[in-house]
Amino acid sequence: MRLQRTFRFLIVLLMVACGNRPLHADNTLKPIPDLPVFNLNADSIYYPMGDKAVFTHFFSKLDTLRLSGKGHVNILHIGGSHIQAGMFSNQIRRNLASVFPSVNRDMIFPFSVAKTNNPVNYRSRYTGKWQVAKNVQRNPVYELGLTGMCVGTTDPAATIFIQMKGDTINPLNDTIRTFSSVYVLANNDAPLTPCVETMDSCFTGEYDPVYQAYVYHLPCKVDSFRLRFENNPDLTGTTADFRLRGFWLDNPQPGISYVDIGVNGASVPSYLKCSLLEQDLALVKPDLCILSVGINDASGYNFDVNLFQENYKELIRRIRSVAPDCVILFTTNNDSYRRVKRSYQNNKNGALAQKAFYSLADYHKAGVWDLFSLMGGLGSMRKWEQHGLSRRDKVHFTPQGYMLLGDLVYNALMRDYLQYSTAQDHAQHVE
Repeated sequence: MRLQRTFRFLIVLLMVACGNRPLHADNTLKPIPDLPVFNLNADSIYYPMGDKAVFTHFFSKLDTLRLSGKGHVNILHIGGSHIQAGMFSNQIRRNLASVFPSVNRDMIFPFSVAKTNNPVNYRSRYTGKWQVAKNVQRNPVYELGLTGMCVGTTDPAATIFIQMKGDTINPLNDTIRTFSSVYVLANNDAPLTPCVETMDSCFTGEYDPVYQAYVYHLPCKVDSFRLRFENNPDLTGTTADFRLRGFWLDNPQPGISYVDIGVNGASVPSYLKCSLLEQDLALVKPDLCILSVGINDASGYNFDVNLFQENYKELIRRIRSVAPDCVILFTTNNDSYRRVKRSYQNNKNGALAQKAFYSLADYHKAGVWDLFSLMGGLGSMRKWEQHGLSRRDKVHFTPQGYMLLGDLVYNALMRDYLQYSTAQDHAQHVE
């Protein structure tokens, strides 16, 4: 024990010498504007029976990473359009990068191929003919994985280009955009040979049947690549195709992997359609899963609370079948409105969903970040709109609103982590 105390003391001294002082709330939490739109007393995480110990596994791994610079902490954030846009989740990622070494996003999907909006921190372009499947479709034409989307082609001239963007707020944090390995998550029944092309080289990968992916290990870190096909015959008339469900961009150095998955319009049953969900979860192996799915489940007039909870239980069962120690953090639905003819009507299902999330948290020993209460409850979305934080549809937020939500979730998590870390320091000192 004496050796452990000495080691921890030396780590703290080293952090001070390097300018990375021990964490304190005043220099770790993000400032929140003083606006009369929310109840900041609700910016906290609810734990079943008030027991924060359910997050001990996650906080312990964060502490090891911060103090020793070793290990990996994996966070998975799943949602609908709030997450596909990427602004909400990217703000959490950016905030974590101000405290912890190396924060990556790892799993991405080329949304431009699906002719829909791309997240904010990377670009995707494509050529050729592709067919699209999404988990919001009644009967998707392809098997789907964790990303909830899949694109397929028989076109040998088809290509996809990916370029990660740097952090404009913190340009020195290049770990968000660089990677040294590419996993092309794909099933291939066509005589197409996929290759990954960087600025001056082209690489042919090995197929890994465990992950159902072509794996390309690059000689150096890059921030962009092109997927194309080589040595291709004439495929005129063929029905066999190459089916891509996303990319895993690996950066093996110690740090945090923050994977955000969102599909516009997705509900919990949308993700239950993804038969390859567990296959892709094996790459992520989340320590923390933030679940922000629910706004679309509760959008209709006949919201079945019991079915909503049963669907969530099945989704969490599938997540924990791959990552049994994964802790769960629910974010409740935001207040929202429905468009009724030429006016808007408040969606009172928000309050029903809120109660369902608390019930799910008790059942799964999970946490709840109560966005619904933080906003001010029923009808509060109008006030957020008046202050430029939500869009006119009264369902989605503006970029400023999403970034504010990212700061609030980050602050709630970090307050509890700081409390855990301080308690650990005190326990080590007493011993």
